[in-house]
Amino acid sequence: MTSVRQDEPVRPTQRDEVAAAGSEVIGGPIGRRALVRSRWWSPVRIVGLVAIGMFALGMVQKLPCYNGGWFFGATSQYIHACYSDIPHLYAGRGFADGLVPYFDRLPGDMEFLEYPVLTGLFMEVASWLTPQGGTIQHREQIYWLVNAGMLMACAAVIAVCVVRTHRRRPWDGLLVALAPALALTATINWDLLAVALTSVAVLMWSRSRPLAAGVLIGLATAAKLYPLLLLGPLLVLCWRAGAWRPYWKAVAGAVVAWLVVNLPVMITYDGSGLHIREGWLKFYTFSQERPVDFGSLWLLISQRTGNSMEGANTYALLLMALGCVAIAALTLYAPRRPRFAQLAFLVVALFILTNKVYSPQYVLWLVPLAALARPRWRDLLIWQAGEVMYFLGIWMYLAYTGNGDKHQGLPAEGYQLAIVVHLLATAYLCAVVVRDVLMPERDGVRRDGEDDPSGGVLDHAPDVFVLRRKPRGPLGATHPEGGASVRWGTTGD
Repeated sequence: MTSVRQDEPVRPTQRDEVAAAGSEVIGGPIGRRALVRSRWWSPVRIVGLVAIGMFALGMVQKLPCYNGGWFFGATSQYIHACYSDIPHLYAGRGFADGLVPYFDRLPGDMEFLEYPVLTGLFMEVASWLTPQGGTIQHREQIYWLVNAGMLMACAAVIAVCVVRTHRRRPWDGLLVALAPALALTATINWDLLAVALTSVAVLMWSRSRPLAAGVLIGLATAAKLYPLLLLGPLLVLCWRAGAWRPYWKAVAGAVVAWLVVNLPVMITYDGSGLHIREGWLKFYTFSQERPVDFGSLWLLISQRTGNSMEGANTYALLLMALGCVAIAALTLYAPRRPRFAQLAFLVVALFILTNKVYSPQYVLWLVPLAALARPRWRDLLIWQAGEVMYFLGIWMYLAYTGNGDKHQGLPAEGYQLAIVVHLLATAYLCAVVVRDVLMPERDGVRRDGEDDPSGGVLDHAPDVFVLRRKPRGPLGATHPEGGASVRWGTTGD
């Protein structure tokens, strides 16, 4: 293994055979001199520009729909794999008519906007920036472009945060910037807003700013529910390290930030007192009442067995709870305290695998966490290949079910195979991360002499509570970074 100075950035082209092979396209592996030859072409700028470029390629991929394919019932948006919720919901959720989300009742079956408050605000701001003249189709196109511009900024923020989170591994940001999923799914929905806020939260935690990290987790949860899950890994990691004060700072920041955003929309007053607004509740009731849907394990079981899976909510909750217990046990049992990014990836991936719906853009939740948890090109490309297959599979399946003559698209059996590929690809990456946790010497980040560069206050912190005997062998009787002895139960300070 090549030694690396502690103050020298890690060069993936010298440590990752896939990165080295891919670098031949631009002239071969980068050397030490190239890193300092131009101060302007820093990793942050390069990765940010690459992310914007990939995002732009994704916009080009949506051109067949932009030119007339975005309307309900048009199979061309599925055949060309260019579907987006954004133009559909411009009119469908009242933005075209100037209705205010959560306050004004919508015509049709969906009475209120079914998105969290911060996402609703994002959608509303985009509608303010959309000119009101012209046909509804033209306004839908402009609305999509406005949202795409705002989401492009989110994509750049995500890539830059990954660059800065692991200070000695800035080029891992290319794993995000060059991810096919970023190009293909970025403008399907508004998920990049929550992903960007979550990425900044991880960066703040890595800089030992738990309150700021908590505030951003709260804001991200106000845009999408999944960022709340990150407080779980932080709980068990801080438990193992005895770092309770930073954890409760993060929790307090998250709660306060979430309430600041939600309370003005959540609470309404009438003559009888304060009540929870029906429009605000819609996201939560819709999530609870939503039947088994595309991409999930439960849809696969339903289609294969004919069982309607009415108890999917209960089954998913039980599996999620069992998985979280297993992750907590893994955290407390591992020979070294797992890295925060590893556990964050595992808990979000668990939610995706057990949830009763998997929309194609949900892969964006995992992309930055995967780049931090397992910065290895081969493994991430295997996972991304599975996700691209699922991305194509769902649109071909919808083309098949929406096309009367059945000459185009993918039948149910093909779509079921696409679901299996997605599940196995995600499970594969989870298995590799778990292996790194149990065998820290296989973890590429730690092989470079790091402990937990995304851990902030947890980085190089001694263990206080573990669930294993004192390790033998090269780890010795003490924490490899000079921490406390590791025994059953508490170890003391």
